[in-house]
Amino acid sequence: MRRLTIAAVLATALIVPLHAQELSGTLKKIKDSGAITLGIRDSAVPFSYIDDKQKIVGYAVDICMKIVDEIKTELKLDKLEVNETIVTSSTRIPLMANGTVDLECGSTTNNADRQKQVWFTNTHFLTASRFVSKKALKLDQVDDLKGKAVVSVAGTTNINQLTKANVARSLGITIMSAKDVPEAFLMVETDRAQAFVMDDIQLAAMIASSKDPSLYAISNGAFSDPEPYGIMLRKDDTPFKTVVDRATAKLYQSPEIEKIYNKWFNEPVPPRGLNFHVPMPAALKKSFEHPSDNPDPASYAG
Repeated sequence: MRRLTIAAVLATALIVPLHAQELSGTLKKIKDSGAITLGIRDSAVPFSYIDDKQKIVGYAVDICMKIVDEIKTELKLDKLEVNETIVTSSTRIPLMANGTVDLECGSTTNNADRQKQVWFTNTHFLTASRFVSKKALKLDQVDDLKGKAVVSVAGTTNINQLTKANVARSLGITIMSAKDVPEAFLMVETDRAQAFVMDDIQLAAMIASSKDPSLYAISNGAFSDPEPYGIMLRKDDTPFKTVVDRATAKLYQSPEIEKIYNKWFNEPVPPRGLNFHVPMPAALKKSFEHPSDNPDPASYAG
């Protein structure tokens, strides 16, 4: 039996129009305060990061601002103040759960375990978990990491996948954790680790921004099927999720999403004018045609 997504359940449950209901949860909080707080990342290029003008920019940030516009319209607000709070891989879920942030605009994988703690809106990106290493080491498949020192970022699905593969394949990997993506990549640069496991798009970003991109390679071997990224929001807040899902569905089914995508993945991005040259994958185009918050990687494969 096919698993129903949260969005599908909500669509059947919300018979009474949202505007006819009394405000509650996050919508009430935003209406009463006249402000919304976005959880953003300071170094997740090109999804959410601080540029040379100390401004938070990125692909996920642009999507979040479209959601903000929809919320402003829904609540009939003349203006809505947007506050920003920096979150990390380890703090993003706790800060969402305790009400510090209202939307998390970054590169967070939507999976079944996380959906027990938080909710996600429709998928905005697909990535697979791979590793980067120096070309000179000639590492390409997961089994090539046997006996090596490998780093990943604390609090991510990637370090969990690395740990499981290490046990399942008896690889004898020495697993190290870093606080964020730049720190983990630096460990490979300085030979403290032979490989760094992370979402392939983030590895591509780090290589593009490195001193000598020609030194590094991303593995063909992967730790996962394509996995969905989603904007994170509080669990059990049906009215708020309805507005957020409506905003993302409208965006993803419009030509504007391709312009936003190309802006961050096929054109030079600040502050160094790097171009990642990552065309929109066919699987992502397909998911945009039928927006979904499904966390199952298998639903995006093929």
